[in-house]
Amino acid sequence: MSRLHIFNAGPGVLPGEVTDSAAEAVRGFAGTGMSLLTVSHRSKEWGEVMEETLCLWRELMDLPEEYSVVLVGGGASLQFLLVAMNLLERRAGYLDTGVWAHKALVEARGIGNAYAVASSEDRGYTYIPKGYDIPSDLDYFHVTSCNTVYGTQLQGDMACPVPLVADMSSDILSRRIEVERYAVIYGGAQKNAGTAGVSFAIVRRDVLGRVSRHIPTLLDYRTYIGHGSMFNTPPVFPIFVMNRTLRWLKSIGGVDAVEKVNRRKAAALYAALDSSRVFRPKAAVEDRSMMNVTFEMAPGYERLEEDFIRYARERDIVGIKGHRFAGGFRASLYNACTEQDVAALAEAIKLFDKVNR
Repeated sequence: MSRLHIFNAGPGVLPGEVTDSAAEAVRGFAGTGMSLLTVSHRSKEWGEVMEETLCLWRELMDLPEEYSVVLVGGGASLQFLLVAMNLLERRAGYLDTGVWAHKALVEARGIGNAYAVASSEDRGYTYIPKGYDIPSDLDYFHVTSCNTVYGTQLQGDMACPVPLVADMSSDILSRRIEVERYAVIYGGAQKNAGTAGVSFAIVRRDVLGRVSRHIPTLLDYRTYIGHGSMFNTPPVFPIFVMNRTLRWLKSIGGVDAVEKVNRRKAAALYAALDSSRVFRPKAAVEDRSMMNVTFEMAPGYERLEEDFIRYARERDIVGIKGHRFAGGFRASLYNACTEQDVAALAEAIKLFDKVNR
């Protein structure tokens, strides 16, 4: 069987060596004679994996000492609640740039006074708002750095007069960021940091302990920080996959090295789309995502959408159907997606365009 070119938005493609290592650990973990799925999370062998995983996060992101890494189940959707529960006292501002940004705002409204400072909903979330003012009295300002559904991305790390919180589910570890600009960075692991079942939060500790409300134990970031993310049984298998994914990223040169590859991948795919008459990219040029490339059939060619899905599948290209909220197509170019994968998709676009234009 030929190798598939996988562009799933999440769970995203994993490096082959990570999948192999995880499968081996399920059969037998670290010489314990037990499967990873049954080993005690209090064992020495698991403790070493957990410690290494937290250290790899620090190393790969060059985290300053005042930041802690939290690993917890529940996905980014639980983090929507944790952020507001731990930081929202008076009011919080949100940049509404898509489905997940809006869901984060809705979750925060269940805790307190949260509102959209700016929104791109008026044009189907195809751009990032600009020219807005961030009030200086906010407890925090929340952004979604990369909008998986709509294919837009913040281009760089903004200056912010209040603590800045970012959902980086789709572009964490894909590019170098200025960590010091953020109070909290969080996301689900299943794009660039492993598989579904665990989420991460990188928290600057000085923003905690400022709210007057009671915070339930398992919703308090300080619980996880104080216990090395092992207050209760952690999601062992997803964290193991995260560990091996971070090891793989380090082995290929880390974030700086993979960013160069990611930029080449995105440039190659957008070039194919920009030169096409049959397809067109959906996101505003200045806000295009490097991780999630969204596109659609150009006017007059809409009837060919399902034809292209089949055409791509015949060439072992999978995972390009757009989100049900947005339609069209989406190709997610996460770290483990190779330049060869992208070349295959770009070639399919060019050939399909040539036949149908």
